[in-house]
Amino acid sequence: MPLIPSWVDSANAPDCDFPLNNLPYGVFSLAEEEPRCGVAIGDMILDMAAAEEDGLIVLTDEPLFALPFWNDLMEQGPAVWAALRARLTALLARGAPDREAVEPLLVPLAEARLHLPFVVSEYTDFYAGRHHATNVGTMFRGAENALPPNWLHMPIGYNGRASSVVVSGTPVRRPWGQLKSADHDMPAFLPSRRFDFELELGAVVGTPSDGPLATAGAEAHIFGFVLLNDWSARDIQAWEYQPLGPFQAKATATSLSPWIVPKAALEPFRADTPAREVPLLDHLRDDGPGLFDIDLQVTLAPEGQPATTITRTNYREMYFSAAQQLAHHSTAGCPMNAGDLLGSGTISGPGKPERGSLLELSWGGEEPLTLDTGETRSFLQDGDTLTLTGHAQGDGYRIGFGACSGQVLPALKDPYRP
Repeated sequence: MPLIPSWVDSANAPDCDFPLNNLPYGVFSLAEEEPRCGVAIGDMILDMAAAEEDGLIVLTDEPLFALPFWNDLMEQGPAVWAALRARLTALLARGAPDREAVEPLLVPLAEARLHLPFVVSEYTDFYAGRHHATNVGTMFRGAENALPPNWLHMPIGYNGRASSVVVSGTPVRRPWGQLKSADHDMPAFLPSRRFDFELELGAVVGTPSDGPLATAGAEAHIFGFVLLNDWSARDIQAWEYQPLGPFQAKATATSLSPWIVPKAALEPFRADTPAREVPLLDHLRDDGPGLFDIDLQVTLAPEGQPATTITRTNYREMYFSAAQQLAHHSTAGCPMNAGDLLGSGTISGPGKPERGSLLELSWGGEEPLTLDTGETRSFLQDGDTLTLTGHAQGDGYRIGFGACSGQVLPALKDPYRP
C-alpha cells in the first residue's frame, strides 16, 4: 500500500511516524486542561473531543472522546473501529472538503503532554520469543534443557500488575527486594543490582470476550499495539521465581509508548509465524500470518551522555502471535476485557546485536556491553535512560509507535528502617 497523502504536510514525510496510513490513538493535555482523546497526524494531534463536539465525528448516540481513555471506543468493536478510521481518513486526506473545519482542531504534538492512552484492566506478560527463551534457559539450565517441555506447545505467561503500568517518560525507581547469593545461607533485603529492560510489543484487547477463543476468533478482539518495556529485577527474580514464577521482580513498572497503533494500520505488514516442529493443538493452530514486520530498536543513554543503540531486532522473530496468546489466555473460560494488555515477551533475534535484554546482551554479566561513550554495562545503572522505538516500513512511509522511554532513578533508602 502506498502513502495516503494528507493536507497535514508533515504527515507526508517518509520518516514521519504518524502518516495518514497510521492514525494512532492517544490521550493528551495542554497546560492546565483536562486530558482527552487525540489522534496523531504528522507533527500534530487531532483533538477528538472537539471534533466530536463540532459534529465532525459521530459514531454512536453517546459521546466517546471527551474522556482521558479510549476504552469506551474499544468496547464498540471492529465495525465502529473501521468506521472511525474511514472518517478520520476522509477528514485528513489531501483535498478533504472539511479541511477548514478540522484545521483549528489540530494541536502541535510538541506542546502536548501525553498520558496513558487507555485504562489498563489487567496485564499479562508472556514468554513467547524462542530466541530469548533459549538464551535465558541456556544460561540457567544448560543448552540441553533450555526450553521447558511445554514451551513449544503453548505461550507461557504470568499475570502482572496493571497498577504499575506507566506511560513513556515516567522515571522508574530501582526496586528493593530479597536477594540471595550462592555464597550466603540467608537472603538479604537490598536494592536490585541486576536491573534490566525487556523489549516487547503489547497487544491491547478491545472487544470483551466471554468464554474460550480460538486463534482465528481471537484476532478480531485485538484493538491495536504499543511498545512495551517490562522492567525486570533479575536478582530478585532468581530467588523468588521457583516454583511459581516472577512476582516482585516484574512489579516495579511496565512502560508503554503513548500511542496505540491500530491493528488495521499494520495489516499490510503481516508476517508468518515460524514453521512448527511440534504441531499445535487445534485451538492454537496458526490461522494465516499472525505476526508483523516491525523493526525495533533500543538505545541506552547514561545520565548526561549520548545514547548508544544496543539492540536492533524485529517482531517477526516471535514464536507465538498475539492472537495465539489471547486464545490461550481464554482457554479456561477467563473473560477478557476492553483494556486488557498482553505483553509479547522479550523480542530477540538469533544474533547477539538482536537480543532484547541486557541479561542476554551481557550473557548474565559475563560479557559486559561497551557503549559508544566507552562505559560498559552488564545491567542498568542509576541515571540510565532506555528508549524503545519501532516502525513498519512501507512504500515511502512508515507506521511508527513513537518512543517508549524511562530513566532509572536511584533506590530510596530502606523503607523498613526509620
